[in-house]
Amino acid sequence: MSNTPHHLAEEFPDHLVLMRHLRETDGHFHRLAVEYEDINHRIHRAETDIEPSDDLFVAELRKQRLAVKDELYGMLTLAEPRPETIEV
Repeated sequence: MSNTPHHLAEEFPDHLVLMRHLRETDGHFHRLAVEYEDINHRIHRAETDIEPSDDLFVAELRKQRLAVKDELYGMLTLAEPRPETIEV
């Protein structure tokens, strides 16, 4: 069982500036980021036995974290400037 934290900055290091911008300007992105951090914190506490939990519960939390992470990544990649929109 891994107890390595999965902070968003570590998960998406190439998107740090964009994540900061979206957290400040996009309410949905901000709520998802907070939800991800909450789930991640709960998983970390379970894995380090600060809050012992059964394996099924932790597995469900991991699925939730992955779903939120996928949605965040989708928003990050949609928010990136497209080559056709960049002025030369």
